[in-house]
Amino acid sequence: MRILLIEDEKALSNFIKQGLEAAGHVCVQMFNGAQGLLKALQEDYDVILLDLMLPQMSGMDILKQLREYPSKTPVVVISALDHSDQVVKALDEGAMDYLRKPFAMEELLARLRALQRRIDHDQASHLQVGDLTLDYQRYCAYRGNKTIALTRKEFALLELLMRNADRVLTKTFIAEKVWEVDFDMSSNIVEAYIYQLRKKIDKGFDYPMIETLVGIGYRLRSSTDP
Repeated sequence: MRILLIEDEKALSNFIKQGLEAAGHVCVQMFNGAQGLLKALQEDYDVILLDLMLPQMSGMDILKQLREYPSKTPVVVISALDHSDQVVKALDEGAMDYLRKPFAMEELLARLRALQRRIDHDQASHLQVGDLTLDYQRYCAYRGNKTIALTRKEFALLELLMRNADRVLTKTFIAEKVWEVDFDMSSNIVEAYIYQLRKKIDKGFDYPMIETLVGIGYRLRSSTDP
């Protein structure tokens, strides 16, 4: 795992980094809250280890900022604050786990293994791009608070677009992947299904995710950026 460690006690931070790297992880250290938050937003990590009592910005404020961004990176709080109110508040603000200091390195590694199993399970049952989620267990999609019923082909088409988010897919590529037949260029089947998906996925939302590039193909956008 690639781990961002935001901890201002350098001796402890170095001890944790050494233990993580000995277990095969990659650890990036940050020693204050403001720089840690910036690092978390600029780069991709599998997990963030976060102290709560930090200079420049508290760990609780970092949790709030990550939730508002929103960031999908799971956060494990490591803190000497052991009152139950602090634990509850951190979990409510978006932390996935809370480990009280002092702790044994073996316990931290075990928590990370458990977190990885949870992530693997979630990824196996869901596919997410932006605020759009495809649910393999319920065979439907969600965008925001809206549940979206899909036909079998709509589900397959949306999955293809989501797995290739931000890539332009030609009509031929889409037809051959979803319908598994040689594509007849005179057919409008792809356009018809894209039209139906747009009504279900984009209608009523602030920005459309499914984009047409005239004469080229279609793209599902992961953000509002052009």
